[in-house]
Amino acid sequence: MSKIALVTGASSGIGWATAELLAAEGYDLIICGRREERLKELAEKVNVRTLSLVFDVREKSQVSQAIDSIPEEWQSIDVLINNAGNAHGLSKLQDGSIEDWDAMIDINVKGLLYVTKAIVPNMVKRGRGHVVNIGSIAGKEVYPNGNVYCASKHAVDAINNGMRLDLLGTGVKVSQVCPGLVETEFSLVRFKGDADRASGVYDGFDALTAHDIADIIRFIVTRPAHVNIADTIVFPSAQVASTLVSKN
Repeated sequence: MSKIALVTGASSGIGWATAELLAAEGYDLIICGRREERLKELAEKVNVRTLSLVFDVREKSQVSQAIDSIPEEWQSIDVLINNAGNAHGLSKLQDGSIEDWDAMIDINVKGLLYVTKAIVPNMVKRGRGHVVNIGSIAGKEVYPNGNVYCASKHAVDAINNGMRLDLLGTGVKVSQVCPGLVETEFSLVRFKGDADRASGVYDGFDALTAHDIADIIRFIVTRPAHVNIADTIVFPSAQVASTLVSKN
């Protein structure tokens, strides 16, 4: 019987690429996101069984309703990829938008917690499972104007470590992947649709791709049961820290 992976934020970027690579490994997929049409497109592209769940991770009631709706034959989830997350704005704290702060904390922190709480207890009951949390270099250091986004990703780092401690002896593994600069829709969202500003982030060097990160996730979840890659930081070769990038 095929293993089952649930991927949040699967409608684009790292989530989409991860779903594709896990499908190539033979995982059946529960793909989650807010954009139903994109999930339908992904489902048609992969050659495995798929179940699409349309919900917003920041809405606790939507998370509960979606997870509760999973048919019995899909409930033995082997891998949870907590990928859904966003950055909103890039400004000094005193100039920041409270709405942006709420969005980042609700999606990056509370959304991850809501989904984890809905999935992990069943993993514990079965005595097996693997949670992979997508963090960020912003969870390891703080950069100018990153204040609340960095705080939200520091929270993910702490939750990842706490989760791994709490699940010791249960058979459930916990891992984190912390990317540097990955060229996805991330900057377009952060800069509220300003395509020129977003593309400028990645000018002059070879940024990571969503596939690069997905390939690392695939490696992590396909290790033997006795191996757990607890945490990893991934940079493009041109980057050594959040704000230190060699550009042509």
